[in-house]
Amino acid sequence: MILEMKVPSPGESITEVEIATWLVKDGDYVEKDQAIAEVDSDKATLELPAEASGIITLKAEEGDAVAVGQVVCLIDTSAAKPEGSAPAKEEKKEEAPKAEVKKEEPKAEAKPVPAAEKTYATGTPSPAARKILDEKNIEASSVTGTGKGGRITKDDAVNAKASMGTPTGGNRGSERTKLSMLRRKVAERLVAAKNETAMLTTFNEVNMTPINVVRNEYKDAFKAKHGGLGLGYMSFFTKAVTRALQLYPDVNSMIDGQEKISYDFCDISVAVSGPKGLMVPVVRNAENLSFRGIESEIKRLAIRARDGQITVDDMTGGTFTISNGGVFGSMLSTPIINPPQSGILGMHNIIERPIAVNGKVEIHPMMYVALSYDHRIIDGRESVGFLVAVKEGLENPVELLMDNNPKKALEL
Repeated sequence: MILEMKVPSPGESITEVEIATWLVKDGDYVEKDQAIAEVDSDKATLELPAEASGIITLKAEEGDAVAVGQVVCLIDTSAAKPEGSAPAKEEKKEEAPKAEVKKEEPKAEAKPVPAAEKTYATGTPSPAARKILDEKNIEASSVTGTGKGGRITKDDAVNAKASMGTPTGGNRGSERTKLSMLRRKVAERLVAAKNETAMLTTFNEVNMTPINVVRNEYKDAFKAKHGGLGLGYMSFFTKAVTRALQLYPDVNSMIDGQEKISYDFCDISVAVSGPKGLMVPVVRNAENLSFRGIESEIKRLAIRARDGQITVDDMTGGTFTISNGGVFGSMLSTPIINPPQSGILGMHNIIERPIAVNGKVEIHPMMYVALSYDHRIIDGRESVGFLVAVKEGLENPVELLMDNNPKKALEL
């Protein structure tokens, strides 16, 4: 029996995916539920499991864009699992280089062919080639013509590359690879955010000493109580953000055409780095979660992103984004809005700096924070007020984020 495997729907809005990598070869025997391919959508990279055991026949190439519901491979379920097939494959691999050596011999003999004599046409581009070279700003003298008499053809001009300067030794190789569908979509959304929104960024700084005092006092008990779960900075920032969003609801809104959509819940998108690039999974109803709940959910989503198991549903939605460039050493940045959201908070690294405290100079761990926002929907008063509210929550966590009861807030 021949089973047709079709591309399943990764999500409601996705109509097309791209075959990123085949994890099996044409003619291989696959087991049911074995991962046979990785497919890229515009939101995530997902694994495609085999629907049955049998011999697989591939019907799409790596890099092909295929529609949801399209047949990408056939599985012969009546085929028996072959035995001893591995040695046969090894023999083929050993024979392949021999065949390649034979093919290379004629090329070696072809090299001594005398160079064609230079004529008036040598190095002269055709009209079409000249136009292309002018557009690329490439001198005709730097291109070797393959046309009659050494004339530079249109194909020569199309394939010509601009000079990278005078070589001074060392390896100067280059590689051209196709961007994944996910990376192309991310690039498209980032450009759209810059071009289609009135994005501005406001900055402030946060004294991290109060948070460090709480963490140093309770992190060991928190870890012991909650099965090894760490008490990190993200839970404090998420709690401070949800508090500020409730004080300034415009920051938790979106523009849809000529209408504004406001939300009474806080779905916080958290930017995390995965093997396939930047992922933005969502912590749902973060305003209702405790410190333990936030840390647990962020850890779960980060592990799924790192292991390539993140799903489209994990990244769908979100009303506000938090991005922590500080883990990579960034001191200051202007984060880009994650459309259709209207705001994003950028965290940065913590550096000890001298500041004035009650008329005295003291050294404290300080962090710059940045809020990028869509000025079409968020005014300056709301944006600055929101960031100040975040700062107040972080610099007074016991009173504003823990209701003056850290043990209860941390569920100790």
